[in-house]
Amino acid sequence: MASPHLDDLNPAQREAATFGVAEGGPATPAPPLLVVAGAGTGKTGTLAHRVAHLVLSGADPRRVLLLTFTRRAAEEMARRAGRICGRALGTDAPLELEWAGTFHGVGARLLRLYAPAIGLDPAFTVLDRGDAADLLDLVRDGLGLARTDRRFPKKATCLAVYSAAVNTAVPAPRQETADRAPTIPR
Repeated sequence: MASPHLDDLNPAQREAATFGVAEGGPATPAPPLLVVAGAGTGKTGTLAHRVAHLVLSGADPRRVLLLTFTRRAAEEMARRAGRICGRALGTDAPLELEWAGTFHGVGARLLRLYAPAIGLDPAFTVLDRGDAADLLDLVRDGLGLARTDRRFPKKATCLAVYSAAVNTAVPAPRQETADRAPTIPR
């Protein structure tokens, strides 16, 4: 099968873009492929060609999952894949990739989609690290711990302790002294 939509790729990029798709055959599940590539080697273009090749080989674009670390990269890859498909099909119709985005964005979308089944309110809020630190600072202030004659950890330290306790499932140790500062209720 001639694949002119892959003509822009070098042999290594072409191999990655076509991995698991038999020549002339439909796109079927394939084993994982690890591509190690440095800066400026064409990773974004190769992934966009990979998505386009899968779609042009019969994969349902609604079932393609494209994950990256930044929204900008996800948007760029989806746009490029759409442009490649459009050129190959001679159309200006945009490629609709329902599941293109960041790891965090897609993860949040899945959590919202299945929230009731796992006991979450679909209107949950995700706090970034800065928001979480600010919230802990409000708690420190509210408990009067920010203005004591005894030193109490700053918000970044409180967040690090809390994060470690949550991520390791090990409660933070409590210091018991006669003149201790008030403890944060759990």
